[in-house]
Amino acid sequence: MINVSEIAATKINELLQEEGKAGSGLRVFVQGGGCSGFQYGLMIEEAGQGSGDQVYESNGVKLFVDPISVRYLNGAEVDFVDTVTGGGFTIKNPNATSTCGCGSSFSVD
Repeated sequence: MINVSEIAATKINELLQEEGKAGSGLRVFVQGGGCSGFQYGLMIEEAGQGSGDQVYESNGVKLFVDPISVRYLNGAEVDFVDTVTGGGFTIKNPNATSTCGCGSSFSVD
């Protein structure tokens, strides 16, 4: 299961409304790269469920996760952090054994 915090859900829904894509969801994925081995990816998913995708709903947001990424993201949470230098989405992942300084890449055992 993957969750979306309330603040992230609000921001995602605002973004979908602004883009005219209400009813779409968010694809959450992991790919090779970054300074720690894997990096997170988030994108608006208009096409819906792909072959083998797991579909979750959290705080009113549909999440689509491919079968490989779901192994690395089980129990993770998509959050939104607002700082003095700007805001952005982040993923809190209990499966990550280490992360890089920017927080967008991670490694697992």
